[in-house]
Amino acid sequence: MLVLKAPRRLLLLRGDRVLRDYEVALGRSSTGPKRHQRDGRTPEGRYRIDARVADSRFHRALHISYPNQDDLDFARRAGIAPGGDVMIHGLPDGERWVGEVHRAYDWTNGCIGVTDDEMNEIWELVDDGTPIEIRP
Repeated sequence: MLVLKAPRRLLLLRGDRVLRDYEVALGRSSTGPKRHQRDGRTPEGRYRIDARVADSRFHRALHISYPNQDDLDFARRAGIAPGGDVMIHGLPDGERWVGEVHRAYDWTNGCIGVTDDEMNEIWELVDDGTPIEIRP
């Protein structure tokens, strides 16, 4: 799995082949890597899908293993809390009607937002433990 922040794309890959390509919304402060709790940024680096959250306040969510060791080392040196709870998720519960319009601006707190239908598809296609790389 690959997320390209600048073009707002999430790619599901098998080897070098793109299986699915989704347009996404990111954290409300989308430039630069996540550095601390509540900075509103989506992280950059290599992670894994480490949990499924069927009962989140969004339509399903796949938890990303942020912070990784590099993130923890940076936070320790800077004396800040790195934050957590970064996920790929659908729309907030009860807001399915928003649909693709959600992509008009970056609205998450550092997560990767997709439509509910896209989240259903991702949920079925992505296994726990899947590597995810998030690039600028």
